[in-house]
Amino acid sequence: MNLTENFNLQEFACKDGSPVPNELLPNVKELAEQLQILRNALGESIHINSGYRTPSYNKKVGGKPASQHLQARAADITVKSKTPKQLAAFIEKMIAEGKLKIGGIGLYPGFVHVDTRKVKARW
Repeated sequence: MNLTENFNLQEFACKDGSPVPNELLPNVKELAEQLQILRNALGESIHINSGYRTPSYNKKVGGKPASQHLQARAADITVKSKTPKQLAAFIEKMIAEGKLKIGGIGLYPGFVHVDTRKVKARW
């Protein structure tokens, strides 16, 4: 199922093989739409390392109990042309320009966490 021009639902499925539950489809659609805006601005593909997580998988990987991944509102992403720090800075710039509605940004050594929570959160 295509969510946007370049993102499909399977890309956001839990790494344990579980699909995104139907009741969370509006959340993952909103996330995909924001990632599509980012992809278009970058001019390159975005790799999703982790999207939706089941509670058991989230616990297994050490995710926070209230992780946005549990609600299909988060993705851990990478792009080939930028380090995580550069990608996070690019996202921050787009937010400041009013082009992206990303609430949470987490900077990690190998990826950037982004989510569509309604409040600003940075780590």
